[in-house]
Amino acid sequence: MVNRAIHVVPHPDGWAVKKAGSERASSVHRTQAEALDAARSQARRERVELVIHGRDGRIRDSDSYGNDPNPPKDRVR
Repeated sequence: MVNRAIHVVPHPDGWAVKKAGSERASSVHRTQAEALDAARSQARRERVELVIHGRDGRIRDSDSYGNDPNPPKDRVR
């Protein structure tokens, strides 16, 4: 299975939007919020996972805009 995801990662010039497995950034932004807006649009357009990293590079959050292989299970009360 190919890991198709868009990542928001720290960059020396601010924050970068990168495709999984890519060496180069798709775009670089001054703030994480700006990078997140650009990445979210791209992830929706490409119907892929969005992975958000913190300043330390560790994964902080993720959102799925495609076919989620592990969708949340609804709880029936």
